[in-house]
Amino acid sequence: MSLKEWIQESNNIVFFGGAGVSTESNIPDFRSDNGLYKKKYPYPAEVMLSHSFYLSHPKEFFDFYFNQMIYQDAKPNKAHIALAKLEEIGKLKAIVTQNIDGLHQLAGSKCVYELHGSVLRNTCTHCQAQYSLDDMMKYRDSDGIPRCPKCGAIIKPDVVLYEEGLDEYTLYSAVHAIEQADLLIVGGTSLVVYPAAGLIDYFHGKHLVLINKESTNMDSKADLVIHDSIGKVLEDSLCEVYVK
Repeated sequence: MSLKEWIQESNNIVFFGGAGVSTESNIPDFRSDNGLYKKKYPYPAEVMLSHSFYLSHPKEFFDFYFNQMIYQDAKPNKAHIALAKLEEIGKLKAIVTQNIDGLHQLAGSKCVYELHGSVLRNTCTHCQAQYSLDDMMKYRDSDGIPRCPKCGAIIKPDVVLYEEGLDEYTLYSAVHAIEQADLLIVGGTSLVVYPAAGLIDYFHGKHLVLINKESTNMDSKADLVIHDSIGKVLEDSLCEVYVK
């Protein structure tokens, strides 16, 4: 059996994706040779993206955040578009993503569980006012720190930093969706970041498919492993589903 046939026979597909889904939109991942963790900064990326660093070095944190985490010109790629179509025809029930770029929703996907939050949502740490990404860019002070125009407090992105817990409702919803699925397609993730990587353990459906350019430590558990471009694989599979 092939991925195309499994997609055809399934009506409860869940897609679980990581940074590799967005690299085809020219957003760098974390761990590859050109990834974020290989860039030269005074501190390691894991430190600069931690809650304690955000509190103690807000200027350096936001400098790194705006320069390395924000890609306002990024557009949905073939993978995002294929998944939105799968949801539209009623086969895909949910997307669980580790990405924070909002590209799934931009492509038209409706049911998206963002495990690590989104750069598109931002909240004042004092008065809880909500701000868009454009607001964040606009309201930066002379140190580059975004400040609430109403009360002057720092505006924090609704992004889960290191040392912070995942949103419980989002996590619960993601687990529930994966438990109900009969086909779980995992793509663009090295499956080394927990608790997100542990979500696969909740899948008890028919077929587990891994699409990733590199091998992962979960390859042996999958019914099908494809080492290729995730956009190409999903687009090809979907074309055949439509044709038939």
